[in-house]
Amino acid sequence: MTKSSHAILRLLPIIARPEILSAMLLVVVVALFQILSGGILLGAYNVSNLLTVLPEVGLVVIGVAILMIAGEFDLSVGSVFAFAPMVTFALVEQGWPISVTLPLALLSTLVIGFINGYVTLHYRLPSFIATLGMLFVIRSLTVALSGGFPPSFADDAPTWIFSGAIGPVKVSMIWFFAILALAIVFLRSTSYGAWLYACGGQQEVAKSVGINTFRVKIGAFMACSFLAGLAGLIQVFRLRSPLPSLGEGLELQVIAAAVVGGVALTGGIGTVVGAVLGLVLLKVIENGLILSGVDANWFKFAAGFIMVFAVIMHSAIGLRMKRLFEDDDQ
Repeated sequence: MTKSSHAILRLLPIIARPEILSAMLLVVVVALFQILSGGILLGAYNVSNLLTVLPEVGLVVIGVAILMIAGEFDLSVGSVFAFAPMVTFALVEQGWPISVTLPLALLSTLVIGFINGYVTLHYRLPSFIATLGMLFVIRSLTVALSGGFPPSFADDAPTWIFSGAIGPVKVSMIWFFAILALAIVFLRSTSYGAWLYACGGQQEVAKSVGINTFRVKIGAFMACSFLAGLAGLIQVFRLRSPLPSLGEGLELQVIAAAVVGGVALTGGIGTVVGAVLGLVLLKVIENGLILSGVDANWFKFAAGFIMVFAVIMHSAIGLRMKRLFEDDDQ
């Protein structure tokens, strides 16, 4: 093997990491739109606006990425995003104290996640089908709870929990980075995290070595649903308006972000950091197109192109690594 091949062989494992390729794409896109927007993209006001919505969608991306790593999907996250705050404030209007309705709403998200997982795994249905059905069920329940009109935001709501600030730092950002850090440690340093990758990559092998794939995946479904509900509460506490239409189309957005960030559709590959970087990349593209005066309708085109490009790059790098290792063995 030549010296250049050895050099490539040493670099490829680094470049092949999902978060590294996502970070490289992000740097290129940021530089491009910083120029096209005349320097507005990285201005303090614009960056602040981008960071405001990051925790709300970012938490959903973390949950979806964990579930995708386990080899499953959840298309109901957009509906759960609206359902949790609707339960909270619809019950408050009926006289329930928010100290009860808030934990009850989060508990309901865990129940939804459990049902999604149980139906998918017990009846051996594709998670795409099971959670698509749940998408419609939960969205219908959300509209029914609203009675056709969004409930009013409770005056005694503890807004400091989700939309307050500690000095210059918003509490929502603390929630986001704390959960992101926990997810990173969970996936990298715990047996359960290793089991998730095993379930997504080689489920039958995982079963053969004694891993309870049913429980592992049920836990991933519940975590995904819980984070979607928590994210919805954070957004409603910021907007102070629990609309039943919140989160519509969110499921495709977060799956696209996870894929761009290197999370494999087939499971077993990916990181939550890469998924979050994929989300930031898509948000920068959307924001950059607007700031550059480009028709915002091109966003879906750009997002689709980036998603396909990222998948091709991850696949190409993986094949290149395999060939180099095979040549090295020879």
